[in-house]
Amino acid sequence: MLKVRNLEAGYGPLKVLKRVSLHVSTGEIVTLIGANGAGKSTLLRALSGLLAPGGGEVIFNGQSIRGLPAERVVDLGIALVPEGRQVFAAMSVHENLILGGYVAARRGRDGEGTTRALGQVYELFPVLRERTEQLAGTLSGGEQQMLAMGRALMTDPRLLMMDEPSMGLAPLIVRDIFRAIRRLRAEGRTVLLVEQNARAALRIADRGYVIETGKLVLEGEAGFLLSDREVQRAYLGKGYREVWE
Repeated sequence: MLKVRNLEAGYGPLKVLKRVSLHVSTGEIVTLIGANGAGKSTLLRALSGLLAPGGGEVIFNGQSIRGLPAERVVDLGIALVPEGRQVFAAMSVHENLILGGYVAARRGRDGEGTTRALGQVYELFPVLRERTEQLAGTLSGGEQQMLAMGRALMTDPRLLMMDEPSMGLAPLIVRDIFRAIRRLRAEGRTVLLVEQNARAALRIADRGYVIETGKLVLEGEAGFLLSDREVQRAYLGKGYREVWE
C-alpha cells in the first residue's frame, strides 16, 4: 500500500530524515519506534503532506504522493491522528466527527453512509456516544485521543497513521487505545503507528522499524524486535509489565 524510498526531510537547513525507506502492506500494523528527536513525527508529517520532503519517493497505492498538499493526501485515503490530539476544542464531539466525515462525503459517501460510519466510531468508543454534545475541549486526555482517532476514521482512510497515541495517558486508558488499534486491524484497517511505548506497540504490530537520528537502523517482524537485545536495552526497559496483562 505504501512504499517510501530514500526519503529526506527537515526544517530549513536542519536535515532530520536521511534516506529513509520502508513499506506498509494492506492490512498490516507497522510500528516505528525510536527516542525523542529521532525523526518519527517528521516522517509522518512528510507522508501526510504537512512537510515537503527534500528528496526520495513516496508511493501510495501505486501513485506518487510526494509533495502533494495535505488536503489532497487525505482525499487519496491517508488520515493522520496527530500528536497531542488537536481536536477542535470549541466544537462538540459530534461536530468534530462530522467534520471528519466531510472528507468521505467529498469522495461520494452519502448521508446514510456517514451515519453508519458515525455508529461504527461510537461502537469502537462508547464513551464518545455518551459525550456526543459535550465540547471537545472539556474531555479528558484519553477521551480526546479517542475523538481524534474517531475523527480520522470518519474519513474512511485506507491508511491510518497515528503519532504517539499513548502520550500522557493513564495506563488503563493506554490499554483501551491499544485494544482499539488491534480491533481496527482485525477489521482490515492498515495502520502506521509511531509510538514511544515500544513494548506495547510491538505487542500489537506485525512488523516494526527502529529509527535513530533520522536513519532506520533495524527492521523486522514484531516478535523479532521484541526479543532483540539491543532493542530491549534501548527501548523496552526492565521490569515493565503490560497494562493489559
